[in-house]
Amino acid sequence: MNVSPHGLRRLMARLFAGAGCDLVEAERVASYLVEANLVGHDSHGVIRTAAYIDWLLAGKVLAGQQLTTVLETDVLAVVDGNFGFGQTIGELAVDRGIEKCSRHGVSVIALRNSGHLGRIGDWPLRAARAGLVSLHFVNTSGAGMLVAPFGGIDRRLSACPIAAGVPVAGSDGGDGGNAGGGHGGGNPILVDVSMCTIAEGKIRVALNKGVPVPDGCIIDSHGQPTNDPRVFYADPPGAILPMGQHKGYALAMLTEVLAGAFTGGSCTSPAHAQRLANSMFSVYFSPQHFGDADAIGAEVRRFIEFVKSARRAEANQEVLVPGEIEEQCRASRLSFGIPLDSSTWRQLLDTAARVNVSPSEAQELVA
Repeated sequence: MNVSPHGLRRLMARLFAGAGCDLVEAERVASYLVEANLVGHDSHGVIRTAAYIDWLLAGKVLAGQQLTTVLETDVLAVVDGNFGFGQTIGELAVDRGIEKCSRHGVSVIALRNSGHLGRIGDWPLRAARAGLVSLHFVNTSGAGMLVAPFGGIDRRLSACPIAAGVPVAGSDGGDGGNAGGGHGGGNPILVDVSMCTIAEGKIRVALNKGVPVPDGCIIDSHGQPTNDPRVFYADPPGAILPMGQHKGYALAMLTEVLAGAFTGGSCTSPAHAQRLANSMFSVYFSPQHFGDADAIGAEVRRFIEFVKSARRAEANQEVLVPGEIEEQCRASRLSFGIPLDSSTWRQLLDTAARVNVSPSEAQELVA
């Protein structure tokens, strides 16, 4: 089934409000989840709703939280999210980084003890819209232990996403103060990649759809390759492989240390496996503090145009800049709706029942 983004946001907001969030936070969480579906990252979209509400009702994620400042200077802050929803805590942490960077040209924000931060690409995108370049390293303290080290079989690492954004000034005379406002009408260069072959949420999507995962992504508990998503969730469980073998593994180790140790939130550890908590180490740069922002922007645009001028490997497939495929998907799903498989829809109805939303009301909300 395909549902309208607006209707899906209404339903999600109703569910989170019914579970105990105030209306503002319920709508914020709903907006981020649906946006992930809109840009094609279904693994971080509404499929997460059941888990989020389970955690909320169990007290493993808390509504209505603010940041606690642990340490702060003009350009640096260590902050604690107090296990609040990542969609709230992430915004607060990124906005702190934007504010400091806008004044001083650079900033570092070390966030610990956040609820699930969702699609990590949302955070460099938020900074890019403020005209800033940013880098983000994220780990999960223990409940997200999913990935085997290179040469190993057992789970020892979280997915370790690394995300970055560069604002790109529009070729139509957009904001010259950004080194980046677009290729494609001002959209930033947006990088959002986990250091493993596949996101766990994508394995769950495959499980719900009853389809295999791609080759070379997961192994079973004996270290043998498999395409069966059920094997990943078996007892004993399988594991995800690192992206690019030793290269992804090396970057995952770096991410664990930056996001885990430097934030004070903990690198992946079985001791923290009972509660999912994300930590994020973020660095922000202001192009205006690195020389002539117009010249930087012009060089970024020139480079993008040069890259996109490469001959196409397939006649009907253009060369895309990181972030463009998501914008294309967004445009399509705004026009034709967001596809939901029957298993995900059934899970949403089951979750709705837990917070006293009837199937008929759920159907009316998405209509």
